[in-house]
Amino acid sequence: MTLVFATHNLNKLKEVKALMPSHIELLSLTDIGCDEDIPETAATIEGNAFLKAKYVKENYGLDCFADDTGLEVASLNNEPGVFSARYAGPENNAEANMNKLLAHLHDKEDRSARFKTTIALILNEKHFDFTGICEGEITKERKGEDGFGYDPIFLPKGFSETFAEMTMLQKSEIGHRGRAMQQLIAYLSENEGFK
Repeated sequence: MTLVFATHNLNKLKEVKALMPSHIELLSLTDIGCDEDIPETAATIEGNAFLKAKYVKENYGLDCFADDTGLEVASLNNEPGVFSARYAGPENNAEANMNKLLAHLHDKEDRSARFKTTIALILNEKHFDFTGICEGEITKERKGEDGFGYDPIFLPKGFSETFAEMTMLQKSEIGHRGRAMQQLIAYLSENEGFK
């Protein structure tokens, strides 16, 4: 079976390919020749994931899943949320995003936060959502060299290492995207005859 993962992000693709069963061929947007920037104009994480999957299905005729992820910080009214990738501006700069978030949390005692990923799957003309959440807190300084996005400043609950200090496998097992992916894979296994 072939599925498109609606992303150009090589880090995300690598993370998801590591979780996908080997008998499912995973293609990226680049693989199918989709170079356009798919609009993410929804007001919610769930809405943006659906828009991306729907775009691929409508324009390329391929079954597809897409994800959208947001970091929700309790003391900032769940900011940056749906704007996580562009928190500091449209250029999607991870360093600038972390700088802005740390500045906004400078005088806050409550640093609790959660990562939320929703995966929208369009398969055989039907739409399904799978959501994974990872609770944690924002550290006061960056730690670790791996990962991407906010990983160097996100400390998952019950752990002493940030996402950026963990291996990709460790992060996938406890992380928001990994949890959503596990639900997606379970669904495919149960409903599409894959074992």
